[in-house]
Amino acid sequence: MTEFSIHPQLLTDCHRLGRLPATHLLLHKNAAVPWFILVPETALGNLLDLPTEERDAVLADCKRVSDYLTGTRGYTKVNVAWIGNVVPQLHVHVIGRDPADACWPKPVWGHLETVREYGSDALAAIGAALLGARD
Repeated sequence: MTEFSIHPQLLTDCHRLGRLPATHLLLHKNAAVPWFILVPETALGNLLDLPTEERDAVLADCKRVSDYLTGTRGYTKVNVAWIGNVVPQLHVHVIGRDPADACWPKPVWGHLETVREYGSDALAAIGAALLGARD
């Protein structure tokens, strides 16, 4: 059995926050939009190819992040995508959006020119909010 590892490009682009029930929780380093990346431990490259129970668990993690974005952070829209054109490892993007964000209404890919960094207090607060209480 091969040891699981997260693709190096994801680790370069993101802060590693911890582990949700079905996925590793990453946060994109650019704080201009709250852009989470969830990585399940699988060799499959397509979310829809996962066995039903595993896929449902990944989607439950996505729902947890979405609820945080809309409920706690007040975002009006959440974009969810699994593309895998650059990074082949299965990963799901969950991004808080609203009309005041840096590239609204365009997608964040290729349109996010604003760059902001997360401070350590902000990272700790986000991690605590998403990882501190388990269902």
